[in-house]
Amino acid sequence: MTLAIFFGCTFIAFGPVFSLFLFTIARYPLRIIILIAGAFFWLVSLLLSSLIWFITVKASNPQDELLQKGLLIFGVMFSVLLQEAFRFLYYKLLRKAIEGLVALSEDGCSPISIQQMAYAVAGVGFGLMSGTFSMINLLADALGPGTTGIHGDSQLYFLTSAFMTMVLIFLHTFWGILFFHGCEHRCWWEITAVVIMHLAVSGSTFCNPLCMGSLVPSYLLMATAATWAYLLSGGSAQNLRCFLLCLRSGASPQLES
Repeated sequence: MTLAIFFGCTFIAFGPVFSLFLFTIARYPLRIIILIAGAFFWLVSLLLSSLIWFITVKASNPQDELLQKGLLIFGVMFSVLLQEAFRFLYYKLLRKAIEGLVALSEDGCSPISIQQMAYAVAGVGFGLMSGTFSMINLLADALGPGTTGIHGDSQLYFLTSAFMTMVLIFLHTFWGILFFHGCEHRCWWEITAVVIMHLAVSGSTFCNPLCMGSLVPSYLLMATAATWAYLLSGGSAQNLRCFLLCLRSGASPQLES
């Protein structure tokens, strides 16, 4: 039973992003390098936020439960803001990298666009690393020994965590596209919207163990962010309809500009 829970939760949480990696990133060495670098930036933000939270907890009264809960909320919110700050710093770094690639290119064009960087770096890279740290300890516990919910707790704990991890990975992917688009076109309200959505999703996890209190809002935000990112990337209802019709007829999809 524990082995089934382990593999089931692993495939739910990381199956979709693994498919994205295989079909859109794995064949391009430059995208892989940028993805790994983006994941490293997320790790640095996590390290700094964890250090700040650890210092505040050690400097406070451990017997004060209300204070400790407040520090936990502060740690989560501070971590979100720090992640978005590092996303912005990495955008600035990539902007300089593109200028260097253009200068070295024979045709004066960059081998990778800022939209692809937004997807591969600030999106999948951040999401993959975030999901890994969210689920690694839970997956280790899922292997047993023990039975989920044996003491009256929810038997859906691991399953809920897996679905939450999957939605966070997708959200980071869409947030990366929205954030980079906002930086590129100086639409600061788009950046603000990404930060607010990130804070909202992270804050909704405090509704647990009421699973629906975090999953339903997170998936609604994911649908909103996905639609928004699709439109900003040049998608339209006409392109989507053409794509679906081509799939049903077996023809090769040709998206209109």
